[in-house]
Amino acid sequence: MSDFIIGRQQIFDQKLNIYAYELLFRGQDFDLNHKDDATQATNQVITDCILELGINNIVGPHKAFINFTTRNILEKTALSLPKDRIAIEVLETVEIDSQIINNLKELSRLGYTIALDDFVFSEEWEALIEFADIIKLDILEMGEAKTRELIKLLKPYNVKLLAEKVETLDEFQYLRDLGCDYFQGYFFNKPNIVAGKRLGINQSAAIRLLTVVNNPHVEFEDLSKIISQDVGLSYKLLHYINSAFFALPNRIESIRHAISYLGLKELTRWINILTLASLSNKPEAVLQNALIRGKMCEQLASLIGDRPDHFFLIGILSSLDSILDISLEEALKNLPLAPDIPSAILNKEGVGGEALKCVINYEHWDLLAMTFKDLDQKKIGEAYVQSINWAKDVLSNLN
Repeated sequence: MSDFIIGRQQIFDQKLNIYAYELLFRGQDFDLNHKDDATQATNQVITDCILELGINNIVGPHKAFINFTTRNILEKTALSLPKDRIAIEVLETVEIDSQIINNLKELSRLGYTIALDDFVFSEEWEALIEFADIIKLDILEMGEAKTRELIKLLKPYNVKLLAEKVETLDEFQYLRDLGCDYFQGYFFNKPNIVAGKRLGINQSAAIRLLTVVNNPHVEFEDLSKIISQDVGLSYKLLHYINSAFFALPNRIESIRHAISYLGLKELTRWINILTLASLSNKPEAVLQNALIRGKMCEQLASLIGDRPDHFFLIGILSSLDSILDISLEEALKNLPLAPDIPSAILNKEGVGGEALKCVINYEHWDLLAMTFKDLDQKKIGEAYVQSINWAKDVLSNLN
């Protein structure tokens, strides 16, 4: 089988819960600008997600939006996929004719979700609106005036609107107010910075806990005391140890016993994750992004024989701006970190900075810039998939 890498981009509902993921694909043997190669790429996504990786490992319980070409639609490729788990995303390059319309109508009647990509109102595409479920609007390409006009034209139709390439919270808010149902873009990666905003008491306490655990001279006794005095922390620690990550040889007898069993390295990881989770009332997707970023940085470090725990911390702390709604500079100055960590996060300097840059480029699906040392893109892609699964398991054990 050809080497491949899979990416995904979140699609949110109006309450900023994850509704679905669009699956993204690149393979070494395919030129997506060529019609036949684009069709084979879609077929490869289907094979890889269903047979190789498992769709649940990539998108969890959510839908997967998969790009369909003219040939994919004519060949009814979707019939090999579970109709309740996918959305057929009809690419803007599809050549609309009576056979395409009939096939899509048939798939719609069978219960498949039909989404029209990068929609522009035209006579040939109007026939598809009658049975489409979702219409995707490229707001970056159209600009605000044309976006408002198109939304107004689509109001009479029974379709959901998905705004893609949403880059800021302001864009999300005005599009939601206009009636868009779903949203896709990188606005979650950017903080909603409010001038003069102060950290709340709970956030300050969480920052202090991060400070203690990341102090190179921290003692087990200090951590045991902090955790033991908080019922919630004690419960979450025991719940975490009881997860599938660990095979307990004996029953845990005390918090100190639990801490000793985990070891300082694993305990530090747990506290970093838990305190980040408590810092914000943002949707779970924000923390999920931070965990995937941290784990992927760790995976890259392991592949080159560097310091995995160090890279993990770089990865998760690089999302503090989105979690706290303050600048990264402001967030990092409160932590007693080794000098190379802030420089890696803020300026992408050093090996840790190179790893973080690679991970962010993967998130943005900028594959030309997605390089790290001599690792091939397949290994980097595998690190991403492993990080998704790890983050999913960790989040399930934080509650």
